[in-house]
Amino acid sequence: MDAESTTTDSTTTDSTTTDSTTTDSTTTADRYLAALNEPDPALRRELIAAAWSPLGSLTDPPAGAAGHEGVAAIADGLHAQFPGHAFRRTSGIDRHHDRIRFGWELVAPDGTPVLTGLDVADVMEDGRVGAVTGFFGDLPSLA
Repeated sequence: MDAESTTTDSTTTDSTTTDSTTTDSTTTADRYLAALNEPDPALRRELIAAAWSPLGSLTDPPAGAAGHEGVAAIADGLHAQFPGHAFRRTSGIDRHHDRIRFGWELVAPDGTPVLTGLDVADVMEDGRVGAVTGFFGDLPSLA
């Protein structure tokens, strides 16, 4: 272990994380959600290309896809199923190494949450997301 990181309870925290890294992570997450929220399909595809790595993927409980067109197809389906709805972040960004996680909710046009979840995403060197894995709802209780 070098002087740049510390380990506690099997969790490594990079002590070189700065406010600019947090800002960059926030920008990455917000660009990703803005791309999914865009109602115009052509502009949505442009925003997806700007927010996702070409080999990026999105895996949620009901669907999974890879590449810009695959992610766009999931977004198209979301807009068809939930017209006028939008994702908004419900937490700050937690980051370690090249991964981020954050809470979100899908809200109806009147602002009522209809779905909540948590996403974990790889952040590529260029600041775009790579693989995104989404989880819906709260964490399960202990049995």
